[in-house]
Amino acid sequence: MELYHSIIADTHLTLLGMSLRRWDYDPAKAWHDTGESELVMLRDAAFELGGSGCPSANFTCVTGKEDLVPKDEILLYGKDLSELKGDVSFARLAFLLTDDLGGDDEATYQAIRDMEFVKYHVFPEGYMVRISSESNREQVRLSKTAIARGIDFRAVGSAYIKGYHKNPHVKRVQIVFITDNAVVSELAKTAKKVDDITRTLTHILEGIPTDCGSCNLKPICDEVEGMREMHFGMRNKG
Repeated sequence: MELYHSIIADTHLTLLGMSLRRWDYDPAKAWHDTGESELVMLRDAAFELGGSGCPSANFTCVTGKEDLVPKDEILLYGKDLSELKGDVSFARLAFLLTDDLGGDDEATYQAIRDMEFVKYHVFPEGYMVRISSESNREQVRLSKTAIARGIDFRAVGSAYIKGYHKNPHVKRVQIVFITDNAVVSELAKTAKKVDDITRTLTHILEGIPTDCGSCNLKPICDEVEGMREMHFGMRNKG
């Protein structure tokens, strides 16, 4: 599906030139997953990613284009967890290379949603995640114990990649973390655009007839490659 290609490419351009650390995925490095949401009390917290009103963003993009996700890896732009001393801006992005999702557009859409929902089912120990689907924020509270035990983004990213690979459609995963950088505010706008694409997909697949001239989602159809073709294809089916 080509709907997210430009998002992935443009995001990497935005991050180009920033200090980068990169790790290949190793499942043995994944931080322990508790299997359920863990409550980290404020008194037990070292700091929060995206806390104290700091900007935060998260989004997931899928693609079938091999060169956009060259391998399973974790990318970090900014400071690692052991280097942080207080609340900072934070973004976590997931770029997924998938196989041919096959089937019709509705089946493809459902497969994409299933992959997006993985983020709600990864529970690194001492790493309490709060996600707002409305604002596309992801806020994380780190426990003092996890920091003392050496939790880092390589381990957390590996836990997420391990989770995504439970989905048979996922071939490769690139997890991107950004901390303590003004670019997070820009990525929050990108997250809104990704959400707009998803809402437009929902609108199209529900088969709601629309006059393109008056539809408030028209800018997305005009901008995103393949969206207009999908829209008219679904309308013609009706």
